[in-house]
Amino acid sequence: MAVKAFTCTVCPIGCEITVIVEEGKIVDVKGFGCTRGKDYAVREVLDPRRILVTVIRCRNGRLPTVSVKTGKPIPKGKTWEIMRILSGIMVEAPISMGQVIVRDVADSGADIVATRPNPKSDENSDQPHPIRIRSFRR
Repeated sequence: MAVKAFTCTVCPIGCEITVIVEEGKIVDVKGFGCTRGKDYAVREVLDPRRILVTVIRCRNGRLPTVSVKTGKPIPKGKTWEIMRILSGIMVEAPISMGQVIVRDVADSGADIVATRPNPKSDENSDQPHPIRIRSFRR
């Protein structure tokens, strides 16, 4: 018999849920405050999934990287495989928000999507990125 305990993240209450597993099957779920919490606990034990958020390198952009995330939750076990794939990718600016960077990454069923735009670098500008610092003098 295995006992798995964790904090539910479905809502702000954060119920302490305990799941009892015997021979690979869930025997009991305790501590949930709603059915959504119970469903979360079952899913977390049988098939844990996560949204992966990271950055990838970007050439000729105002910023050297572009932030990306998976379009839907991926199996937790595929996280490092996907990170290895993304570490070898370099995209070319301009990148628009919502642009798909990689389709069905690692056969996970999830696309890698840009979460922020990265326009092409302005060659006439001495600024490497759009953040401009102003000094206020009196």
